[in-house]
Amino acid sequence: MAVNLRYINRENFFSSLGPKERQWQDDYLAMYSSWQQGVVTEPTLMLVPIDDHLVHRGDGVFDVMRCVNGSIYQMESHLKRLEHSARAISLDFPPEYDEVRDIIKNLVLAGGEKDRIIRTIISRGPGGFSTNPFECPSSQLYINIVRYHQVHDKNYKEGVSVVLSKVPIKESFFATIKSCNYLQNVLMKMEAINAGYKYSVSIDDNGFLGEGSTENIGIVSEDGYIKIPSFENTLAGTTAKRVIELADSLVKDKIIKGIRFAGISLEDVYLSQEVVLMGTSINILPVVNFNGKIIGSGVPGPIYSKLSYLLWKDMHENRDLLTEIEWK
Repeated sequence: MAVNLRYINRENFFSSLGPKERQWQDDYLAMYSSWQQGVVTEPTLMLVPIDDHLVHRGDGVFDVMRCVNGSIYQMESHLKRLEHSARAISLDFPPEYDEVRDIIKNLVLAGGEKDRIIRTIISRGPGGFSTNPFECPSSQLYINIVRYHQVHDKNYKEGVSVVLSKVPIKESFFATIKSCNYLQNVLMKMEAINAGYKYSVSIDDNGFLGEGSTENIGIVSEDGYIKIPSFENTLAGTTAKRVIELADSLVKDKIIKGIRFAGISLEDVYLSQEVVLMGTSINILPVVNFNGKIIGSGVPGPIYSKLSYLLWKDMHENRDLLTEIEWK
């Protein structure tokens, strides 16, 4: 069967990129690529080599942080987790990583907006198409600045519904690494949307809660404790860890009895006073329906409200956790 294929070369490469409307790229503000040794602000030029092991093997690690009103929130915590993930899979840091903080700051300025998402990736790098990591001469650093869209206010005021996922939970070693192999997470999100939900949460072989596709989960137990699944079997969420720290003030004020890492059964969830999701892009979301069962009184609870306020205040006013950027 004859197919009329167009051959692309250096001369016609740019014409092959457009003009086309790619509405999903409207929020892509800037990208740094160590492979290209520079910054691009044109989304069609935000490219990664096809033979980078990141592309065909998911061989890389990443982290996501927020720029809030012009300052980066918890940058050091996010970079620390990124570095932990890289070391866990014996992924060398590219030379450019030594300047990653300054690169991020300058890239945020290049994006031109003060509220956005910062995605930082370390890949094994280009070099071949096998599973052999040693065919890659050098790891690479890719950073994207993406416009931030807050979850609709209705979800914070009225709460969200969560469905229990049937996708197998990640094994402990892989669950604690923020790798670019997110197939299970993708399937969880697809599963939730196909079922008419926005979020799903996994369950382990012992019947205990795991995590969402990109969120940690926690409950206010029937007996008044905040409980969160152990970080030995789930990703140590930067937002979740900060919420735990902030919740200590509720213990001191005797609003809750304490904070515990614990195995959380479905019965624990159904009997809980409140359930929340936590993540970089959502902050804290109240869950009012879990797998078809009403949680508490069916509306966002008082502990969620207090934690949400504490986190908002922390994100906007805690100078110790905000990395300033010199805006012109």
